[in-house]
Amino acid sequence: MSRKDAFHLLEERNREAAAGDAARVAKQHEGGKLTARERVEILLDKGSFVETDRFARHRAKDFGMDKVDLPGDGVVTGHGKIDGRLVFLFSQDFTQMGGSLGETHGKKICKVMDLALKNRAPLVGLNDSGGARIQEGMRSLAYYGEIFQRNVRFSGVIPQISAIMGPCAGGAVYSPALTDFTLMVDKTSYMFVTGPDVVKTVMQEKVTKEELGGAWTHFKTSGQAHLNLASDRDCLMAVRKLLGYLPSNNAQGPPFAGPTEAASREDPALDSLIPDRSAKPYDMKKLIESIADPDSFLELQAAFAMNVLIGLARLGGHPVGIIANQPLHLAGCVDLHGAAKAARFIRFCDAFNIPLVSFVDVPGFMPGTAQESGGIIRTGAKLVYAYCEATVPKIAVITRKSYGGAYIVMGSKHVLGDVIYAYPTAEIAVMGPEAAVAIIQRRQIENSPDPAKETARLTEEYRRTFADPFRAAEDGYIDEIIRPSQTRLKLLHALAMLRDKVEHLPSKKHGNIPL
Repeated sequence: MSRKDAFHLLEERNREAAAGDAARVAKQHEGGKLTARERVEILLDKGSFVETDRFARHRAKDFGMDKVDLPGDGVVTGHGKIDGRLVFLFSQDFTQMGGSLGETHGKKICKVMDLALKNRAPLVGLNDSGGARIQEGMRSLAYYGEIFQRNVRFSGVIPQISAIMGPCAGGAVYSPALTDFTLMVDKTSYMFVTGPDVVKTVMQEKVTKEELGGAWTHFKTSGQAHLNLASDRDCLMAVRKLLGYLPSNNAQGPPFAGPTEAASREDPALDSLIPDRSAKPYDMKKLIESIADPDSFLELQAAFAMNVLIGLARLGGHPVGIIANQPLHLAGCVDLHGAAKAARFIRFCDAFNIPLVSFVDVPGFMPGTAQESGGIIRTGAKLVYAYCEATVPKIAVITRKSYGGAYIVMGSKHVLGDVIYAYPTAEIAVMGPEAAVAIIQRRQIENSPDPAKETARLTEEYRRTFADPFRAAEDGYIDEIIRPSQTRLKLLHALAMLRDKVEHLPSKKHGNIPL
C-alpha cells in the first residue's frame, strides 16, 4: 500500500470511528443522553484526550456476529486531563449494540484500568450499557470478573469514580458498587441486578425501571448513588468537581486550592445557632457551610440516612472529610444506615490522606426492634472500626449532645481522635439527664410529695454536675472548650498542627471489619 493510500485509510478509519451511526446517535440525543465521545469531550480539559484502542474489533462469529461491524467495539477508552491532572477513563457507547460488554470491549477497559494503576492516576467509568453481550457467551462474563478484581485491587490506591449515564444491569452493577463514588443522572440512568421483567416473572411484582433502580431510588433508598444529577452535562461537571478534592493516588496529599479568605474569619451568628433548649432541632449544615471555605461543601448521599451528614469541603484551601450528626432528622441519632454511610466515607478519606472533621450532636444510637434485629450492633461496630483504623488527622467538635456509646464512636479521644473541641453548652454524659435520673433517682422521685417537681430538680442537678463539657475537659477528654464563632479558626490551627502527623497500625495482612 502506498503512503498516500495508507494515509487515506487512516483518515477514513478515524472518521468511521468518530462518526457513529447517525440514526442511533439521534435516538440517543432524543432520549436526553449524550454520546460516549461527547461525554469524554465535556469531562476532560479541552484538547487533552488521547484515545487508546480506537480500531479494536470483536472476533465473535456466532449468531451472525461475523457480519456485525463495531468500530471500537462499543467503548471509548483513553486518558486526558481534568484541571491539568492526569485521569484515565472509559465511556461506553450505547449506540453500538447497546454498549454491551464482550471480549474486546472488556479487554479495552482492563487495559485502561491497568494504565491507571501503573501511572497512579484516577479512573473514571462512564457507564451506559445493556449488560453482557449474550452472543459472546462466557467471554463477556469473564471480562466482568476481570474488571471486578481490578476494582478491588486498585481500591485505596487510586480514586475510582463511576458515572451511571444510562442502563447498568445484571453483573455490570458490581463494578460501580466496588468503586469509591457512584453518580447517577435523574430519569435516564438506572441500576439493578435483575430487571422488571424478571422481578415480575419470579416474584410476581410489577415495578418500573425507575422504581426498581432509578437514580432517585438509589440516591434516597438504597444509598448506592452518592450524587443525583439532572443531566449528563451536570453529571460530568460533578465528576470534575469531585476529583478536585481528591489526590491522584494514595501516596499523595489532597490538592491544595489556595486560601479564599482570611483564616481568622469568625461568624458571630454561630454563637446563637445552637438552641438553648436541647430538644429543639437546628440545621447542622448551616454550621458546616459557615465554617468551610465559601461554596466548598460538597454533600454526598444527601437524601440517604439524613440523620448523618457526610461530604467534602475545604478549610483554608485544604480538602477535609466532614462527618456530622444532623439534628433535623431522627435527632441526629446513629442508626443502621447512618453508621454504614459514615464508616465507608471515613475509610475512603483515610485511604487517600484526607483529614476528618466530625461535628457531634448525638443523643445515642437509634433504639427499637427494627434497629436491633437489623444489626445495629454490627453496623455500629463498622463506625467504631473506621474511626479506630483511620490514621489521618481526626478532629471533632461537640456542638451539643454527646451521650453514651454514640459519644465514643463519633470521633472521641477513645477512638483515637487527635483534637476534640466542645462548645460551652455541650452536654457530655453516659446518657441524657432525664433517662439517667429516672434510673438512679427512681426511689427518691417515687417517695417525693411532688414527683414531677422533684424529677425536674434532679434532672437539672444531674445536667450541671455530670453533663457539661467542663467535667470532660477536667478528665482530659476534651482539649478545649470554644465559642462557636471561633470554630473555623480553631480547626485551621489544629489542621496545621496535624499536617505532618504520622501514625502506623500494627503489621498485618488486613483487619476483619464487621461487614
